[in-house]
Amino acid sequence: MKVVIAQDALLESLKIVSRAVSGQNTLPVLGNILIRSEGKKLYFAATNLEISISTSCEATVKNEGAITVPAKILTSYVSLLSKTEEVELSVSAGTALEIKSKSSKTKIKGIAADEFPSIARVKGGVKFSVDNKFFRNAVHEVAFAAQEFSSRPILSGVFFRTEKNILRMAATDSYRLSEKVLQLQEEVGETSCVIPVRAVFEADRLATTAEKVRVAVEENQVMFTVGGTELTSRLIEGQFPDYQQIIPKKSSTKAEVNREEFELAVRRVSIFAKENNQHMKLEFLNDGTLTVSTDATEIGEERTTIPVKLEGTTNIIALNADYVLDVLGALSGEEKVRIELEGKLNPAVIGAVKEKDFTHLIMPLKM
Repeated sequence: MKVVIAQDALLESLKIVSRAVSGQNTLPVLGNILIRSEGKKLYFAATNLEISISTSCEATVKNEGAITVPAKILTSYVSLLSKTEEVELSVSAGTALEIKSKSSKTKIKGIAADEFPSIARVKGGVKFSVDNKFFRNAVHEVAFAAQEFSSRPILSGVFFRTEKNILRMAATDSYRLSEKVLQLQEEVGETSCVIPVRAVFEADRLATTAEKVRVAVEENQVMFTVGGTELTSRLIEGQFPDYQQIIPKKSSTKAEVNREEFELAVRRVSIFAKENNQHMKLEFLNDGTLTVSTDATEIGEERTTIPVKLEGTTNIIALNADYVLDVLGALSGEEKVRIELEGKLNPAVIGAVKEKDFTHLIMPLKM
């Protein structure tokens, strides 16, 4: 292999695929990036056997070939080269990558390319595409509710379901639930799957580089394609909870509150609620106010009142302050949020005032 490539293009490609490299590998080759030259392009790939990322960029290919090189060492070294330089990569002594620039020359020991696991691609299945802005917003509003290292693997993923021109995304850790409904531009086949939340976050990072995120789902794999980059992930086996049955069908109390005022009130209360497992009370009164408070703890107590637009009866509920702050962060672009309650034993529903395509549930705490 012998190629010449611009330093900035090389570094960007290495950064993209290195996201799939795990720091704890039993197989040394999994800590490496596969580099392959073919035609007029240089191809890069990395995997931890759960997710794989591959990309490519234009290069002057003098000789085709392939090698795997330690991701951290190669990325660190290339980042220290001048951004205006061209870099020559070549394989020498069988498994060493020789790197030449105007000012430096080095060799990095690698591993033969044939020892690298094959990168799976999803060729069939159900396919659809989502505008990157809508996709990233959905990930922001949903994925935080998953529990990445849950003892129940199904809760460490994001549920995707397509039906006609609708995509539903949902995540839950059994104490809270987020659901986002997206309108697709075309009708697609019906499918459902649970994608590891880490893979969803990585797809979100990639989504900044193109206008569309293309998704393909097969029996046990999903592939996100963003521009010239592909991210493939295994799906999580199992049945996602039937969350539709726990979404309240009615509410006796509906309130609209300024998001920023509400967030500041909850943040003040959470300083003291930390001593009480983030136990926080919300009391909606018919004088058009919301009282946010915590019981007295060893370090003190807090009680604050903010105005709300209230419909229905007065109500009171206890919620985890951290969970409330998480959903308010997900709704950071909203001026006002809506809160719906049926009673202190039922889940609280929080969402945007204008948009009805997002629903977040938080299970109540004991009063």
